[in-house]
Amino acid sequence: MSNRNDGLMIVISGPSGSGKGTIIGEYLKTAPPTFLSISATTRTPREGEVNGKNYHFLSKEAFQEEIENGNMLEWANYCENYYGTPKKPVYENLQNDRDVILELDVVGAMNVKKNHPQGVYIFILPPSMEILKNRLSGRGTETADVVEKRLLAAKKEISFTPQYDYLIVNEDLPKAVDNLRAIIWAEKSKMSRAEEMINEVYIND
Repeated sequence: MSNRNDGLMIVISGPSGSGKGTIIGEYLKTAPPTFLSISATTRTPREGEVNGKNYHFLSKEAFQEEIENGNMLEWANYCENYYGTPKKPVYENLQNDRDVILELDVVGAMNVKKNHPQGVYIFILPPSMEILKNRLSGRGTETADVVEKRLLAAKKEISFTPQYDYLIVNEDLPKAVDNLRAIIWAEKSKMSRAEEMINEVYIND
């Protein structure tokens, strides 16, 4: 059971191009204080990406050292690059009653779920695979071969959807953001999270 003084761990996954980052960004504009976990990666930064803001960009040697030192909450190898979540800031924010959003691939999400089943696991889907392909191609940042690899990876990721608590289809951005907001509000209102507060404030007063 979660302590009432702990924040909510919100894990969001979805294929590359599903729009999960955009949904999260829009949600954060009006959300209560929430920590967005910044992943570490060994991939090359895309144009406009800033180290420490979009990702912590590490060399493969530095990333492997972080793994060996137990500093990663989870990590995985995806499309020939490492991705992972630094552990310390996640735990510190949760313990300080701050919600934490982790944007993870399915492997990372399932690894986190093993140790944190009380988290909220949300999968973002595009309306169709054709729309997903158009979104990936429209970025202009990846070759046709990489786009095909990402589409194949997307099909594998989508097979994990039954392992998640909620599904959001990102066809209309404002509606998708509203759905995310509603999910988080509902989770915070669950009796399992409120039981300790009820006993402390109302029953044992």
